[in-house]
Amino acid sequence: MQQRNQNSKKRQRINTTSPRLSSVNATIDSGYLDLDGGLSSSLPRRNSFLSPISGGFNDAATADILLRLFLEDSDATVGSTDDSSSDEVQVYVHSSALCRAKYFSALLSDRWSKDDRNAVKKVNLGVSQSCGSIRSHLTVIKLLYVDDLSAEILNVSSAISILYVAVKLLFEDCVKQCLKFLEAVPWSEEEEVMIVNLMPILSVDESTELLARVLTSRSDSCEQMLHNLLISAKQNHPNVASVKAFVARLLREFSSRESARRVLETAFSMSLKVVKGSLEEYSSPDFRGDHNETEAIQRLNLHSALTNGKHLLWIVERMIELRVADMAVKEWSEQASFAADLQRAFQDDACRNIVPGLPTVVLKCTSKLATAVASGIILVARQVRMKLVKDWLPVLIVCKDNASPVLPSHKHALHSPTSLYLELEETFLRIISTLPMDDAQELLQQCLSFSTRDSEDCPHLIAAFHTWFRRATRPPLPIPFS
Repeated sequence: MQQRNQNSKKRQRINTTSPRLSSVNATIDSGYLDLDGGLSSSLPRRNSFLSPISGGFNDAATADILLRLFLEDSDATVGSTDDSSSDEVQVYVHSSALCRAKYFSALLSDRWSKDDRNAVKKVNLGVSQSCGSIRSHLTVIKLLYVDDLSAEILNVSSAISILYVAVKLLFEDCVKQCLKFLEAVPWSEEEEVMIVNLMPILSVDESTELLARVLTSRSDSCEQMLHNLLISAKQNHPNVASVKAFVARLLREFSSRESARRVLETAFSMSLKVVKGSLEEYSSPDFRGDHNETEAIQRLNLHSALTNGKHLLWIVERMIELRVADMAVKEWSEQASFAADLQRAFQDDACRNIVPGLPTVVLKCTSKLATAVASGIILVARQVRMKLVKDWLPVLIVCKDNASPVLPSHKHALHSPTSLYLELEETFLRIISTLPMDDAQELLQQCLSFSTRDSEDCPHLIAAFHTWFRRATRPPLPIPFS
């Protein structure tokens, strides 16, 4: 009777909040798998957790093993019979249940060959900081008595906590069930970190499904995903504006600006190629068949140029937003033949009637890029700035000369053609002011179309010429020493 009372006191000792446990163990033990398999947010009473089950866990009347669990970094040592440490617990268990775990099966096979099979055997199990707490070990010990493990693992936290111990004890059925559960359910970001930290203790076969969720087989998968999103964004979705806004946010928040740069540069080149090809077909038609067929094909080319031009404008805006538009500026400055095709198209009444919005889209692309250059957002070489103005200034002039009359009520609207022309004029003049005097003189003479009947209506042009004349009349400066 005295021995039974001592054992009863031993069974009641359990530590659940040892300060010596690692932060990982503290995390995986934040939840608790109770007797029903559910996760309780608060710790249960110790007596409840260790309550004997007739013929099963902690039943001293039928058990043949007294299992002592202790923290390995405590004063207790393996084989010690001193149970005074608070970092330990003793429970009665059955060898038939323990042997479901290969660790115990191997351990008990040697012990059984030496000891009296009729006596209650004492077994010590050390708990290291890297493999869960005493509580998580007890939870797995209790699962050795459960046939249907799927009913006991109900959330990610408990599965992670159990898995650490199940792997240590080689409880393969439990390991498989935990992995099956973790592979099939969503994870929070914090849970994902914990699962990734589990990988080193798993075998290759065990970790394959989990790794497939957190690793990709392609080194360029992020760029491929972004590329496909950009393609999807230009499709005619019913809510295309929402899709583009969503993709724009992903680009802004993407961790690698260089990856975003490469994807946007590819998308820019592809869209520009389509717009250029459509204008080339329209400007130099080479079709056979009746007039109606030719007109239909030309309409198709113009609509293709407009649709892809709008997407090109959206890409330009994203590149400027991320400050990765230097390639776009350089490529836009090398489009002399494209600019010539646009001039011919914009002088054509048919083009203006079929796609009246195309000139605006093209000039907006030019204005966005030129403004980024003039404001210093994108820094490019002098030759690039020179060609940007030289090639696209004639397009602006043609657009102004062939523009439809603007109603008085829309003359000063923010997005009216007039305001766009004025904005691009001012931007070109600012870029011209950054060029050498001889280049500036050549380009300024082409800007006379910016003037109006009333010189007071073109202060930007007046200021540009005043700046040039002020510099031209400056006395010679001393030549710096080389």
